[in-house]
Amino acid sequence: MRADRLVSLVLLLRRHGRLSAETLARELEVSTRTVLRDVEALSAAGVPVYAERGRHGGFALLPGFRTELTGLTHDEALALVVAGSRRGAEAFGLGSALASAVLKVVDALPASNRATAARAAERLLVEPDTDLLARRADTDDVPGTVTAAVRRAVLAGLRLRLHYAVPGQAPGWRTVDPVGLVTVRGRAYLLAARSGADRTYRLSRVLAAEVLDEPAQRPESVDLERAWLDRSARFRAGDAQVTVGVRVRAERRDELVGTALAAGGEVAGGDGWLRVEATFQDPRHAEWVVWQLGPDAEALSPPWFRTALHERASAVAARYRDPA
Repeated sequence: MRADRLVSLVLLLRRHGRLSAETLARELEVSTRTVLRDVEALSAAGVPVYAERGRHGGFALLPGFRTELTGLTHDEALALVVAGSRRGAEAFGLGSALASAVLKVVDALPASNRATAARAAERLLVEPDTDLLARRADTDDVPGTVTAAVRRAVLAGLRLRLHYAVPGQAPGWRTVDPVGLVTVRGRAYLLAARSGADRTYRLSRVLAAEVLDEPAQRPESVDLERAWLDRSARFRAGDAQVTVGVRVRAERRDELVGTALAAGGEVAGGDGWLRVEATFQDPRHAEWVVWQLGPDAEALSPPWFRTALHERASAVAARYRDPA
């Protein structure tokens, strides 16, 4: 909305002092022509914004008008600045809203807290896009129309029609009663009920969503964390689980155990290797985890597990048999 954009423009100028039209356009995700029109609108409304010419010119505000958010300690102000999870907000389609909210909070802080909180926030990084090995975070890409519809249904307590794609099956429509939204490591899930039975839907698999003009059949209140834990436990207890024997180097033991559903029966070999009995969601999960460990892990049992990894390794070796 234009009103929100005008407020964000003013807050950006308050925070940075002077910004070029190109920088403002990039921050607001609009064209420079739109920025120029917005500046004219602000001037016409009495906001003291002016242009500075020259190589280092741009737009700036005259000192003045400020409403302060009083009563906040330094730690409270800092918590507000860094508490918002950008990745979680983006998973629910609220990334731009979070950025705008943080700008407003920082701008409304008392001067003493505003400067120290902004400097301190520069020293804290939450949920970076890559880890120490430069691997990008595994996040889902969900269309904005889907997240907006699902979010509206959840918050308004209305029924929802989903065009959902289950892996290996043709997409189909289903009507659900939304309970809540959960984000885990950049992935968003809808907790819902369908014909009275609990269901969990990954938003990246929702092809389309329609909000119905019908009240959702759901409790008045919900403990979303408890509901998520219960559904996670049921998911891990699926009937496709497998337990396999793995020999792994001691220094990579945590990678194996941290990815498995459960692990036990550890035996140290005295040669820097461990034997571990690990349980996985299904055979594909087990094969993938051990393959990722490369030569630092060996499948021991059952026979099908060793065979599967042998066939995969043979296929890779055959592909690269010719150095050219």
